[in-house]
Amino acid sequence: MTTPASARAWQRMLSGRRLDLLDPSPLDVEISDIAHGLARVARWNGQTRGDHAFSVAQHSLVVEEIFRLSVPGAPAGDLLMTLLHDAPEYVIGDMISPFKAVVGGGYKGVEKRLEAAVHLRFGLPPHPTKELKARIKKADTVAAFFEATELAGFTAPEARKFFGLPRNITCDMLPMQPMAAVEAQQRFLDRFQALEEARRVEGLR
Repeated sequence: MTTPASARAWQRMLSGRRLDLLDPSPLDVEISDIAHGLARVARWNGQTRGDHAFSVAQHSLVVEEIFRLSVPGAPAGDLLMTLLHDAPEYVIGDMISPFKAVVGGGYKGVEKRLEAAVHLRFGLPPHPTKELKARIKKADTVAAFFEATELAGFTAPEARKFFGLPRNITCDMLPMQPMAAVEAQQRFLDRFQALEEARRVEGLR
């Protein structure tokens, strides 16, 4: 599907940046916009228990924690790519997997271009390696199991069917209580800054 020449294909961010959705530039990516957006995008289309939506920002923190626990000694760059694994959703939202399957390739193309712009903005490879992508996906699936059973109303057998049964990770090890948007936003920013500092230190060794 082509976009009419007159159609607006960019979004204005609170930082003042204009991000072109079809041809995103790393120069228009700001971590403040990512954190703000992800903290206000709900996982599971908002169908979760609690006083607050379970945001993509909080989900990203959970996935990065699972990855860190599962891959001891992982380099900070890998952890940062894990934290940013859903970063494109600050622009395109969190589309649930069944709907992604219906939409097909067009969505994935936009998502890939946004992922590359985000990664390049922060000095990362455009995309994770196949091995790293698989490890991030595994952590993401573990997070989905706990989100499904603790927040989204799935029974344990249902969640096992779709996500498998986590090993060596338990719910009490993770920040699963839904946070207010401003808290999730700040925690995401804090973790980003901690990983950036860890990358700097690694680079000095």
